[in-house]
Amino acid sequence: MRKHLILIAAVASTLGSIATAQEKSEFRIAWSIYAGWMPWGYMEDSGIMDKWAEKYGIDVDIVQINDYIESINQYTAGAFDGVTATNMDTLSIPSGGGVDTTALIVGDYSNGNDAIIMKGEGDLASLAGKPVNLVELSVSHYLLARALDTVGLAERDLASVINTSDADMVAAFATDDVEVVVTWNPLVSTIMEEPGAQKLFDSSGIPGEIIDMLVVNTDTLAANPDFGKAIAGAWYETMALMASDTDEGAAARTAMGEAAGTDLSGYEAQLAATEMFYDPADAVAFVGSDELKTTMVSVAEFLFDKGILGEGAPSADFVGVAYPDGSTTGDDANVQFRYDVTYMQMAADGAL
Repeated sequence: MRKHLILIAAVASTLGSIATAQEKSEFRIAWSIYAGWMPWGYMEDSGIMDKWAEKYGIDVDIVQINDYIESINQYTAGAFDGVTATNMDTLSIPSGGGVDTTALIVGDYSNGNDAIIMKGEGDLASLAGKPVNLVELSVSHYLLARALDTVGLAERDLASVINTSDADMVAAFATDDVEVVVTWNPLVSTIMEEPGAQKLFDSSGIPGEIIDMLVVNTDTLAANPDFGKAIAGAWYETMALMASDTDEGAAARTAMGEAAGTDLSGYEAQLAATEMFYDPADAVAFVGSDELKTTMVSVAEFLFDKGILGEGAPSADFVGVAYPDGSTTGDDANVQFRYDVTYMQMAADGAL
């Protein structure tokens, strides 16, 4: 599946260059199941998104896509104006393929939600010679590489890496053929309920590196600032509700948990492994940190090493990433990924 992403992105880039971004009133966002992204489904179902869209005279449709990578492919091909994605997958798929993309909402970073799980006894060093199932070249692949490095191993020391869709991961672990998986919540929580499942490493070991965002087409956002305002308004209203110690807050978290296949306590356990930026000011500060730039350089090097940083990328610096302070990492003549705090800052200032 992932092997075809660069071709898809390249075709999408060609098509996208033909189209001219313009003002419009209807927008579509794609999202997939993950602890930190459950608020998007809740925003759609609860009417919070509709309320903010109506305030700005637009319509925003938030659509769930069951397969995470497919959701990014569809965004890249122009079927959606925005998509929930990690920093790494944004850089490799739309941005690497020439689709100029902006991180509109930086919602959280994984702080334990992504994990390496093995059947039976062992540790990271015991992965040598074993096959590992994961969504190939996704953040799971990145987590595996970072974990192996801590014990002096590399992917070449494994028996193999087996590409497995997130939609099939739970069923795969239940088979006798699968020994080790790398995946994310809520799949991690489900797999850890299996007898003999042992967590070897999780993203709390690399805090701030797996970042969960809503990214949107840069040209579409530039032509439609009310789109950005409506999204930010709805998101941070939902964040305030989620974070509240009220019956309404508990009801919202319960609904999100049930949509993720668990209950309130199960979902709150997943949130405990998610560094949510409930306060927009915290998200703004995170995006403005030097650590983010270091992370993005590391991610670009990983993607280049795996051969998926854009079609024919000559180096890890192929794609430029722009930051709010005006600086860039990568090629400043090929900026295709932008961190923009404009709308998060407006939320922090109460200006929406």
